[in-house]
Amino acid sequence: MRPDTPAENVDHNAEAARLERTADRYPEDAEALLVQAAAHLELAGDRPAASSLYDRLLATQDGLENPFLVRALKAANLWEYGHEAEARAIIEGVRAAAPRDPAPWVIVAEALESHDELEQAQETFTQGARVLLTDVAEPPYSTHPLLFGRHRVRRMLGLAHDEWDTLADTLHTSPVSLDELHDPKRVWSLGSDNPAELEAEISRLRAELGTFREALSRPFPVAVLHWPASELSELLAAYPSLESEYPSHEEHLATIEESLRELSSSGTPNLGIVSGTVPSYEAFAASEGMSPAEVSLLPQYATTLAARGRAVEWPPQRGTACWCGSGRVYGECHGE
Repeated sequence: MRPDTPAENVDHNAEAARLERTADRYPEDAEALLVQAAAHLELAGDRPAASSLYDRLLATQDGLENPFLVRALKAANLWEYGHEAEARAIIEGVRAAAPRDPAPWVIVAEALESHDELEQAQETFTQGARVLLTDVAEPPYSTHPLLFGRHRVRRMLGLAHDEWDTLADTLHTSPVSLDELHDPKRVWSLGSDNPAELEAEISRLRAELGTFREALSRPFPVAVLHWPASELSELLAAYPSLESEYPSHEEHLATIEESLRELSSSGTPNLGIVSGTVPSYEAFAASEGMSPAEVSLLPQYATTLAARGRAVEWPPQRGTACWCGSGRVYGECHGE
């Protein structure tokens, strides 16, 4: 499905079936593909079938990259078709696990919010912020929805601003402030015959639409390609001409960190790292009709992996393992 296909022209059941077939052909990308398929089934109104796909993924949980994301999506879906008790149990499980990925926090908190559980939603957003943002100088791009959602729910509850609400205001770039967008007393002026109210509401809607478009314009990170040591050795043995690009594995790792820091200092948000494998790279080269020895193919391969959901966020969250695979905490490895 093209990203610019109008929603009303999408056959969601057919798209879900296509994604399932693709997942069977490319098992390494099955997680991302089946999550998308489940989303189409939800949009088609077939929520039980979507739950079945989430169950299919969770049955192979040991191989999942984002098991808590799948659990969160399953909980939100279950609640929408009457399985409240099971959904609540899953949500509590996600919260207890305290995942280091902001997406599960946002999904379960918004599920609570959509069912008028505002106090619980606020507590969930806040818990996620504590886990991910305590002692973090600059919140990663992926955590912005967590802060914005927390601001929205606290505004509806009439709570006074705190430091994280102020931070959310700072990160929000729309010309209409978060306080105005999240005002619980905001009049739905499209039903008004007052031109001034109508114009003000249109401005708010344009600002919200601009924020959504900005988020959708960056569906995956700006990703740098990483070769694990064994894969790099195999790559250079097969394609010696790439040695000019990768003089040594240590230099390769240092170059990745340096490149990402330069991108970050230049203001580029939403950065990530993708890890390559030689078979995957060779298959990609064949699909492009190019030789794997072509240096120009490497960034294209990185972008393709990121588009498939293979990127990990950079810099890693505080206290998590370094991206290089050393097993050491990032702050004591390449984050020094």
